[in-house]
Amino acid sequence: MHLDGPRLAAASGTTRSLVIFLHGYGADGNDLIGLGSEWAQRLPDTEFVSPHAPEDCLQNPQGKQWWDLSLRSEEERWNGVRGAGPVLDAFIDEEMQRTGLPAGKVALVGFSQGTMMALHVGLRRAEPLAGIIGFAGTLAGREHLAGDIKSRPPVLLAHGTMDQVIPVDALVATVETLAENDVPRRWHVAHGMAHGIDRKGLALGADFLVEHLG
Repeated sequence: MHLDGPRLAAASGTTRSLVIFLHGYGADGNDLIGLGSEWAQRLPDTEFVSPHAPEDCLQNPQGKQWWDLSLRSEEERWNGVRGAGPVLDAFIDEEMQRTGLPAGKVALVGFSQGTMMALHVGLRRAEPLAGIIGFAGTLAGREHLAGDIKSRPPVLLAHGTMDQVIPVDALVATVETLAENDVPRRWHVAHGMAHGIDRKGLALGADFLVEHLG
């Protein structure tokens, strides 16, 4: 299965780094590609791509899903990331081959279900990526990370305190698991925000990418 979605060329005309956006459940690649426009001024040599998840969303026919959400349980999340992981892993390989960029010039930026995908795949790739940003998500199958981890790219997490889809406790648990596995991490808690991305989180994301993509 081949992934694809909307793209933004590097503003400078020269691609020296790549950001891959991973959207949430029921959305599609168009949902996050606009962040590339917001970040392009600070990342002029960065290309952005936002692939559509591989499955049609069962609860939103106009959207996509990395996996179906019915039980919303830890087991479902773990099975979901494992099922969709190889497709995303292959897409990252294809994009690196297409651009000629090394892993250290590629970053993943996820939202919600996309954050789970980014953390699952990004920490299991042999060559460390430049970084992973996760908005309003969590690390699925936290108990499995110690036995599976292959690289430790820096991670930035952001989460709203009023998130009723994935409660902010998930941020705390994810940070703890990353710490236990010696993964560089930082986080931002958006007070009063629901399931979304706030302006501070966007600004911190830009800072993070400028720092780690050079």
